[in-house]
Amino acid sequence: MKKSYLVVVLSALVLMTACSQYQQAQSDSITSPADTSASGAPPAPEWSKNATIYEVNTRQFSPAGNFKAVEAQLPRLKELGVDILWLMPIYPISQKNKKGSLGSPYAVADYKAINPEYGTLADFKSLVRRAHALGLRVILDWVPNHTGWDHVWVKQHPDWYTQINGKMTTPIDPKTNKPTDWTDVVDLNYDNPAMRRGMIDAMQYWIKECDIDGYRCDVAGFVPNDFWAQLRPELDKLKTVFMLSEWEDEPDQFRSCFNMNYGWSMHTMMKAIAQGARPATGLDSLREANQQRFPNWYYQMLFTQNHDENTWNGTLVESFGPAADAFVVLCSTLEGMPLVYNGMEANLNRRLAFFEKDSIEWGTYPKSDFYKTLLTLKHRNRALWNGLMGGRAEKIITDHDDKIYAFTRQRDNDRVTVLLNLSNLPQTFQLTGNGYEGLYTEVFSRQPMELKPDMTLTLKPWEYKVLTN
Repeated sequence: MKKSYLVVVLSALVLMTACSQYQQAQSDSITSPADTSASGAPPAPEWSKNATIYEVNTRQFSPAGNFKAVEAQLPRLKELGVDILWLMPIYPISQKNKKGSLGSPYAVADYKAINPEYGTLADFKSLVRRAHALGLRVILDWVPNHTGWDHVWVKQHPDWYTQINGKMTTPIDPKTNKPTDWTDVVDLNYDNPAMRRGMIDAMQYWIKECDIDGYRCDVAGFVPNDFWAQLRPELDKLKTVFMLSEWEDEPDQFRSCFNMNYGWSMHTMMKAIAQGARPATGLDSLREANQQRFPNWYYQMLFTQNHDENTWNGTLVESFGPAADAFVVLCSTLEGMPLVYNGMEANLNRRLAFFEKDSIEWGTYPKSDFYKTLLTLKHRNRALWNGLMGGRAEKIITDHDDKIYAFTRQRDNDRVTVLLNLSNLPQTFQLTGNGYEGLYTEVFSRQPMELKPDMTLTLKPWEYKVLTN
């Protein structure tokens, strides 16, 4: 993507000098699927081993739409079982070429400033301090590939931007090498070493100034992977951060920088199963493919909703219908970190506007106990912990595998077994094999349940059992 040979060579020399020790550790990676070590993995904060994540759209989170309103709900989120607060971009929004009346939070006007609609820098620091006091972590949404058209860098450093025929351009898709239709933002040029240093400095700023705990990086695959390798040790000099890539198609990001990426393929597969377009066995083929293409320590953020899905593709009910709870259970018990999108615990039933004010209607929290049960189980049962800290899901074969998805996970003496009917009809099925038998408690009903080899069970449409020992 828009590379000049000379600048690439210079960038590589800078990278080699700055990061030689870090990259040497990465070069020692062991990528065999049978390997059980994390050699070559980027550092991970200790608290991430069993963490869950919650997305906050500050603009829509309350009628006030500010940091103080988010801070007021932190104790409730802690009680829900949330560990990581992911805040959508908090920076001033570019006004030139903006979309809608308020613009997109992803069209950033200044990487080192606060959107005044959300409050002040002091307000944000207060939110982070309160979160940390409750044992919560805060990661910021970062937009590294592009800025708004009136970002401070446009005038200060026009050479930091991609230019075509002497003019700045919307972001370039690296697969097609053609401009996108993201008309409210302008593409940054990663061939420029000075721009890279400016980006690293801006990302270090929020750790130094506000003690944030990491970043969710927007369209991370549009940014060269060697930049992520350059960035990560510079951030870790300040504190060990948690990094989430909004991308799935670049496996080497798990070696260069990121602790977790997006489970886009899993999301697509789950929707297809919910809508009757794929059998439950599609989960197996996808999991096997992921285990082959990613390093052994990988894990993904699993979700049924996020801001993009909710706004552009449909609410939880629109996308999953009566299967919604079953797939939330799957996201919370399969390998990976479950995401709760703001409002889901209040049964959010509409698409939130993206460029306008559209507050979540909280009222009561009818799904709060449902999410709390799942997130608490993840904290307490080591079988469900993240990456190599948890247990791999082992398939339980049944005589109805096209409709029934059954698996067990075990780490040390902790075990969780999950039975899901991923169809709209009742299913009577027989378990086969072994390794799952034993006495359990079903986490929602809190009733004892024993699993025996070759036993027969019946589940109602979209019914699930989550069993813990």
